[in-house]
Amino acid sequence: MNKKFYHPELLRTPEGVRDIYGDECAMKHAVQDKIMTVIKKYGFHNIETPSFEFFDIFSKERGTVASNEMYKFFDRDNNTLVLRPDITPSIARSVAKYYENETFQVRLCYTGNTFINNSSYQGKPKEITQAGAELINDDTSDADAEMIAMTASCLLNAGLTEFKIDVGHAEFFNGLAEEAGLDPMQTADIKKLIDSKNIFAVEQYVSDCDIPDNIRELFVKLPEMFGNNDYIKLAENTVKNERSLAALDRLKKLNSIIKSYGYEDYVNVDLGMVSRYEYYTGIVFRTYTYGTGEPVATGGRYDRLLSQYGKEGSAIGVAFNVDQLMLAMQRQKIEVEVDDKVTLLLYLPEMRGVATALAAKLRDKDTPVQMMRKSSKSGLDDYIGYAARYEVRELLYIENEEQIKRIIPDGNGGYKEDVCGIGEII
Repeated sequence: MNKKFYHPELLRTPEGVRDIYGDECAMKHAVQDKIMTVIKKYGFHNIETPSFEFFDIFSKERGTVASNEMYKFFDRDNNTLVLRPDITPSIARSVAKYYENETFQVRLCYTGNTFINNSSYQGKPKEITQAGAELINDDTSDADAEMIAMTASCLLNAGLTEFKIDVGHAEFFNGLAEEAGLDPMQTADIKKLIDSKNIFAVEQYVSDCDIPDNIRELFVKLPEMFGNNDYIKLAENTVKNERSLAALDRLKKLNSIIKSYGYEDYVNVDLGMVSRYEYYTGIVFRTYTYGTGEPVATGGRYDRLLSQYGKEGSAIGVAFNVDQLMLAMQRQKIEVEVDDKVTLLLYLPEMRGVATALAAKLRDKDTPVQMMRKSSKSGLDDYIGYAARYEVRELLYIENEEQIKRIIPDGNGGYKEDVCGIGEII
């Protein structure tokens, strides 16, 4: 250790972020690949948007996160920039720019990190990896159902088997708030309480509001109105406003289409679902599983967001929280198959030409090869120990042009060894 340059504080990461390496990193990328494999099968195409953009892309008027939860900085022209807290507005901006005149479907998918400067007391990560998809220019209930069915298919392909997709509709609550005559502050307060499923707080709050009794009772029941479709019938008999009734009708259509996909057992109705993102205008959904209190996937319809960037068009999207999905799978002891083991090719200096030629032939056959010149300061046992620590597939030691010593670690510090010719290797 060079004590002159050693500063322990430099080895730490800022609060809310961490390093991911080794097997965990390999498994995370494997899960991302499984999700994206399914999304691609649904006809989506990759898009990459910048990690930081102008503040106005995510401002309060767009309905994204609060300003104090964004990481802000300035460019040399004194423009306010932010690390993206959400990828959907970035894609909406891109669609308005590159697909301005397209009126038929646009299907885009992505992987990337988002950054939210939440309170340190929440204990939540501030950098999150997302994989997701956005379906533009299709306002049908069929598009809603397809995105939810695709969500189920992605999770099943990743290895998750026990999960529920809770589905609500943003306009159901908005219609109730309008029928009750709530002002914007009251609407925001009640929405926050319902989202936290705090029945007693909702009951206390609405008891002081001058609203019709039937709507007051429904507000109190909303946090518990999730599960089967009977709640839709109950709500239809209570509400009178057109916005809420249209939302309930949309949910019924959605349920019938989901059955045609065969995923109805994974879907629940949740009439009390509201979203922190104000840009959602229709179907909203969250996916929960065991092992984490946070949703592993969220999504919804945002038919007015595109117009804020100059394009009229409907849209629905889904975003998978890869980090939460990994956490849930680890706690459920779901194994993710990862094959990133390499062949370690060890050679003496005078065998460099033989080693590079052999490595090229193995790589041509899609075998990952790590080359390492043997040091005179280390014995073969040292390299065998290294191979065991990093779980290499096999160690090939080239001592001469005729023979190769093949050593296969058993993962427990031991190994088996044999001698073979180069022809037997390739």
